[in-house]
Amino acid sequence: MPHRSIHWFRKGLRLHDNPALLAAMKDCEELHPIFILDPWFPRNMKVSVNRWRFLIEALKDLDENLKMINSRLFVVRGKPAEVFPQLFKKWKVTRLTFEVDTEPYSRQRDAEVGRIATEHNVEVIQKVSNTLYDVDRVIAENNGKPPLTYVRLQTVLASIGPPKRPCSAPTKENMKDCRTPWKGSYEEIYGIPTLEELGQDPTKLGPHLYPGGESEALRRLDLNMKRTAWVCNFKKPETEPNSLTPSTTVLSPYMKFGCLSTRTFYWRLAEIYHGKKHSSPPVSLHGQLLWREFFYTAGAGIPNFNKMEGNSVCVQVDWDENKDYLEAWREARTGYPFIDAIMTQLRTEGWIHHLARHAVACFLTRGDLWISWEEGQKVRIRAL
Repeated sequence: MPHRSIHWFRKGLRLHDNPALLAAMKDCEELHPIFILDPWFPRNMKVSVNRWRFLIEALKDLDENLKMINSRLFVVRGKPAEVFPQLFKKWKVTRLTFEVDTEPYSRQRDAEVGRIATEHNVEVIQKVSNTLYDVDRVIAENNGKPPLTYVRLQTVLASIGPPKRPCSAPTKENMKDCRTPWKGSYEEIYGIPTLEELGQDPTKLGPHLYPGGESEALRRLDLNMKRTAWVCNFKKPETEPNSLTPSTTVLSPYMKFGCLSTRTFYWRLAEIYHGKKHSSPPVSLHGQLLWREFFYTAGAGIPNFNKMEGNSVCVQVDWDENKDYLEAWREARTGYPFIDAIMTQLRTEGWIHHLARHAVACFLTRGDLWISWEEGQKVRIRAL
C-alpha cells in the first residue's frame, strides 16, 4: 500500500543531499513536508533578530524549492510531542522521516516522538546527513569512546574510508505519483512566520550580508569553488580576521541550518583537489569540515559536553563571576579596540572570523577576564 508521509525538516533545511526526504517520497501517495515552530523558543531563547531573519529566509527558500517539485512546506506551530498525534490522525500518516540529530536534547526529543509514532502505527525512518559520517559508528570504531584528539579522529576515519557521496535533490519525477495537499486557507495556518510573529523588532536588524536559504548556500558554494587556486592553497591560520571582506567561505551558517550539506561541500572540494597540490588537514578546507565532525562526535559521545560540571574531559576551573566585566565584553565596552570591534561585528552582522572568535574567547576566559566559557557560549548562540 502507498504511504502517507511526513518529512520533518529541522536542521536540514534543503532538498539536496536529503536522504530522509527521498525516503519519505518512496512509494508515497501523499507527502507533508513540515517544519515545527515551537512557540517556546522565540519567547525564551536569547537569539538575535539576525538569526531569526536567516531562519525565516531559509524557510521561504525551502518552500519555493518544494513548489518547484509540486510540493509545499507546512510550518506547524506547537511542541513536537503535542502536534504529532494530531497530525498523524488528521493526515492519516503511515511514515515519518527526518535527519539524524546527535545533540543530547534532540535525541531525547526524537526518542519521545518515536514512541508517539509507534503508538500510532507510524513507521519512523532516520537518515544521517547532518554530519559527514554516522558519529555513532565513529565512536564504535574507536572502541566505544569518542576520539579525544583530532589526530585520533583522522586515524579512525581512515579505517572507515571517505564519507558517502551526497544524494541528488528530488525532482518532479520523485513526486509523479505523490501529491501534497494544499488549500488556500493553509497559508494562514501553516505559512512562513514573520519577525513580528516571533516577537522580533525588524528595526534592530543588522546589515543583510548573508541571506538565508539553500539557494544562497549553493550560490555561495559555487562562487568559492570557482577559486580553485585559493581552495587548494587555503590554510585557515593564514586567513585574515580583520579584513574588510571575509577571507573565508562564510559557509558555516549555511551548514549550521542545514541549507548546505557538509557532504556536498566535502566532495566538491575533493573534485578540485584531485590531481593538484593542495593543503591538508587540519588547516585545509577539508580540515575545517573534519573539525566540525570532531566536535559533533565529541558532543554525541561525552555527557554534558556543553557544560563544565559533569563533563569528564573538561578542566574544572574556579571562574570569577564579574557581571560588570561580562556585560562590558558582551556589549563591546571593554576599551580594547580589537575586542570591541569583533563583538560589535558579531552583534550587527551575526558572523565573525574563526580567529576573531579565538581572540574574544581568550579575552573572556584565561586571557584577561577569567569568566567561564559557558557565559561566552550564551552570547555565541545569538550569532548566525
